[in-house]
Amino acid sequence: MAPIQATSDVADRFSVARKIAVIVGGAGGIGRATADAFAIAGATVVVADAKEACIDVAKAIVERSGSATGHLVDVTDEESVEALFQETARQFKRVDILINSAGIASRAPAVDHTLEAWNRVVAVNAIGVFLCCRAAARHMMTTNGGSIINIASIMGLSGGGLYPNISYQTSKGAVVNMTRALALEWAKQGIRVNAIAPTYVRTDFIKPLVDNPELLARIEA
Repeated sequence: MAPIQATSDVADRFSVARKIAVIVGGAGGIGRATADAFAIAGATVVVADAKEACIDVAKAIVERSGSATGHLVDVTDEESVEALFQETARQFKRVDILINSAGIASRAPAVDHTLEAWNRVVAVNAIGVFLCCRAAARHMMTTNGGSIINIASIMGLSGGGLYPNISYQTSKGAVVNMTRALALEWAKQGIRVNAIAPTYVRTDFIKPLVDNPELLARIEA
């Protein structure tokens, strides 16, 4: 995916200058585009991902005169998540923004869906979001609050129907309601928690879907 380009329109309407933004799942897809956008808007971006490509994304931002660092993280591992936010707070003194964009899918009929695959999807998409929210909030509560944005999905608001995707739909539904619950719990601490529920976005994540002409036609319809 090519990096988005800076425009005066973005700068005028959306400035997060001097903010520290942690983008989890920032190595590609929506996460990478978000990291690029936040850097353009003036934030110092921590590009975190299980893939080493997060280091390259951060370097590319710096080469375009932005401010960014890369950090490997396993969102399913509590210690790894805690280390990410502790290092961010140590280096930059605070955490202002968290974007939870890490996600995986296991598209298979429910009757054939293995427990191993189910646990892996739920661990990344739901438990990982909780661990990152919790770690970020602990730091935000020591400063002046902050903003958390979880990347949910339209699949978290519906049963799908075009193809079987039960663990993804379930985990994204959990993200939707987790967002509601945390928004209420942390509002008094000045932490805003919101979710975005994207439809289909042309990234590598849905490449197997758009490479299927029949399915693509159904999605577009």
